[in-house]
Amino acid sequence: MDLDLAGKHALVCGASEGIGLAAARELALLGADVTLLARREDALRTACETLPRREGQHHDFVVADAAQTDALAKAAADLAAKHPVHTLINNTGGPPAGAAHSAEVPAYLEAFTRHLVANQVLVQALLPGMRDAHWGRIVNVISTSVYEPIANLGVSNTVRGAVASWAKTLSKELGPDGITVNNVLPGYTETARVVQIVQGAMARSGKPEAEVRAELASHVPLRRFAQAGEIGAVIAFLCSPAAGYVSGQSIAVDGGRMQSI
Repeated sequence: MDLDLAGKHALVCGASEGIGLAAARELALLGADVTLLARREDALRTACETLPRREGQHHDFVVADAAQTDALAKAAADLAAKHPVHTLINNTGGPPAGAAHSAEVPAYLEAFTRHLVANQVLVQALLPGMRDAHWGRIVNVISTSVYEPIANLGVSNTVRGAVASWAKTLSKELGPDGITVNNVLPGYTETARVVQIVQGAMARSGKPEAEVRAELASHVPLRRFAQAGEIGAVIAFLCSPAAGYVSGQSIAVDGGRMQSI
């Protein structure tokens, strides 16, 4: 199986921790040069130092905020001008929990900016390099809510579905350029996001953390939460030559939790 990404350059968003950093490590293990992108320079610097390196492999980081889309677009364009990017991992922390009907309009606008609009400006900045290489991989880390909306995540459910439709459309437009576009849908994963979900459930139910975690895990056939590296491995596979005929797909990595086929 051809998993070699030597000579390819990957930009991984939300890469200072969690699934983003796990994906960056897996891509680096496959030989890619990896650039990490997030808001906190100190965390990025530390994360970058932990990435695996082969001889001649180069990793770096870019400080940018998905909410500041003009600055984000410039940062991506500057990066691509120095070192064309072949792989883009769109990954941004989810919106706060809450019901859809009670969410304020600014909450929806901020979520669309951080997720859909930020993804769009990154693709537009990096697409020329992918087209020149006639090789590209775009992977969006979203949510199982694109198939089954999750209770009390109204804004997140809405914007995740929009990103999935955007990605499916892109896969049809960019396929002739040798570029694949896919989505990875993590289930409950040991990250800051699952801590947020657990704390929200604790606040609503009054139950202790251990009981809430056990209840959530009981809905997963594997009876546990994922480790970030398990999600990162699937992302890295989709970026490899071996996955060259996989495009336009939303792939759940959820331990079998979803009821839909």
